[in-house]
Amino acid sequence: MAEKEYSLPRAEFDKPVKLLIVVAPFYRDIADNLIAGAQAEIEASGGTWDLVEVPGALELPTAIGIAERMSNFDGYVALGCVIRGETTHYETVCNDSSRGITLLGLQGLCIGNGILTVENRAQAEVRADPNAMNKGAGAAAAALHLIALSRKWGASRKGVGFVPSTQEYKLAGEPKDTPKA
Repeated sequence: MAEKEYSLPRAEFDKPVKLLIVVAPFYRDIADNLIAGAQAEIEASGGTWDLVEVPGALELPTAIGIAERMSNFDGYVALGCVIRGETTHYETVCNDSSRGITLLGLQGLCIGNGILTVENRAQAEVRADPNAMNKGAGAAAAALHLIALSRKWGASRKGVGFVPSTQEYKLAGEPKDTPKA
């Protein structure tokens, strides 16, 4: 029996969303197609986006973590491509970039993972092509759906994951008196 893929309906928002697309453009043509798909999906949902580039797939989670601490994006789209080579570097890059993104997601960040992990260039080309598999749009759609869920379930919370709940750190309890220098 033939299988049919299912996609959720496009996420809808009552107020605009802003996403950061973070891309590792090692394979420039593939990255450009992923970006085009992601941008089109975000715009179709009425959202806006910014774009930054990082050296490689391993830097994608780090850049997203920095942006979360220092900016005000509703969500993130991680884009890149890792093609299997002759060494075990492929497994390291695939596993660690994915693990980093997953850990950020478990802290409450809304991230669509569009890092292609493929055996050869032909597989990457068809997955990145906006007129074929359009995985850039799929990653943006995933981030948008997570943003919609976070808005449905309540306002953003301070102190999610390892982010402190206030600007000041409190080590233990209230001080007995006002400390003097």
